[in-house]
Amino acid sequence: MPRILVSDTVGFIKKLPHDLVASFRSTLDEARSGDLLVHLADASDPAFPGQIEVSRQVLAEIGASEGPRLLVLNKIDRVDAATRERLAREWPDALLLSVRDPADVARLRERILAFFERDMVEAEILVPYARQRVVGEAHAACRVLSEQHEEAGTRLRVRGRPDVVERLRGGAGGA
Repeated sequence: MPRILVSDTVGFIKKLPHDLVASFRSTLDEARSGDLLVHLADASDPAFPGQIEVSRQVLAEIGASEGPRLLVLNKIDRVDAATRERLAREWPDALLLSVRDPADVARLRERILAFFERDMVEAEILVPYARQRVVGEAHAACRVLSEQHEEAGTRLRVRGRPDVVERLRGGAGGA
């Protein structure tokens, strides 16, 4: 599994006092260096489209508007079926969910993982028992899909970045 750092920034605050505007923007500075911006909005708040727009404007002002984004409309359990359907039509790229539903949280997790795994490769590596440290490295740097212990060593099926897979192969003796 890829290592993913999640950084939470300040949420939307209506009528932010002038002296706190700089603090508000500085918390969003991390968004400039992120690989994926997950924008979480409260779907049950009728004002959320305006909040999203203000957030987009602030991100553009600090130079963080170009990267990939995932819009998550949370609290979908608090809106009726007709509103859900309308939101799905109006925000087709958004993930509609409730963080109170474990299945929805799992969907969000899989969506984030899929983003980070999009350029990864799948490979099989046979790690001799004398080099078992490579098995630990594989678990730390990749998603281990399967692990079998054989006479010659541990056979791993991994999904990881191409450079990481090659490094692991080298550490395992080129297997």
